[in-house]
Amino acid sequence: MSVAHAQPSILAGQLACGQSLSFRLGLDKDPRPALARLAENFDPSYAILGIGSPLAAALGVSIPGLRAFPAITGPGLSVPSTQQALWIFLKAPDRSGLFDAAAALEWLIDDAFELEDATETFTYAGGRDLTGYVDGTNNPTAEEAPGVALVASGAGMEGSSFVGVQRWAHDLALFRSHHVHVRDNMVGRRHSDNVELKDAPETSHVKRTDQEITGMMLRRSMPWAGARDRGLEFIAFGATLDIFERSLRRMAGDEDGIVDATFRYSRPTTGSYYWCPPTVAGKLNLTKLGIS
Repeated sequence: MSVAHAQPSILAGQLACGQSLSFRLGLDKDPRPALARLAENFDPSYAILGIGSPLAAALGVSIPGLRAFPAITGPGLSVPSTQQALWIFLKAPDRSGLFDAAAALEWLIDDAFELEDATETFTYAGGRDLTGYVDGTNNPTAEEAPGVALVASGAGMEGSSFVGVQRWAHDLALFRSHHVHVRDNMVGRRHSDNVELKDAPETSHVKRTDQEITGMMLRRSMPWAGARDRGLEFIAFGATLDIFERSLRRMAGDEDGIVDATFRYSRPTTGSYYWCPPTVAGKLNLTKLGIS
């Protein structure tokens, strides 16, 4: 597997500030000129680009393994699908850098794609979720990450990745109203030292997303906060979308009716899948889309 062909920001981890942008394809617009500009000028050192199934369909191409995000229902819950054509995640050390990155992107997108959603994200308390618990504890190591996150082979596919993106809105007041032991049981880890509870309930997040059952993903999630709402932009990369989906279905109780305790204080408001194309010589390789 050639790590050199991966979009470098996938493996590099997050910076202090981010922005998650999703775009729909403009009505009766030809996306090819904008994609050609992105192939030539997009800088993957500060951003990640993902192609959604609506865009692949509009181009008349098939990306092996790419599909639309499924709407899922479970006992007393629903997981929405808000699949879009294009996703771009910007990252910067500060908001000034984020502003400059967004400005550089505008002329590349032009009017072929219309902004559907934009959410700024940030690093909180050294890598914690807004609940105060450490996020991504069982992420693969730097040595393991390429094997987890990247497609190993295939013309126009080697070094590419698939990503699941979900926005979760937390009810932090409700979460904090519980005693810390109850919160620990919902998460499956002690807040005090981040140690996994040996006797965690089957409803705990740790148990529902046990990677020995679901498989491993490379998580790059970041918190977000608005004037009233706040939560987590869940971002997870893999060589396949199957692991993300298996984990989500277990959370929703799709297999056995056991619902992840996360749903007691948080709910997903978006959900989408994307294929993150590889690179060649530091530029996006969009040959799989018919763009050269």
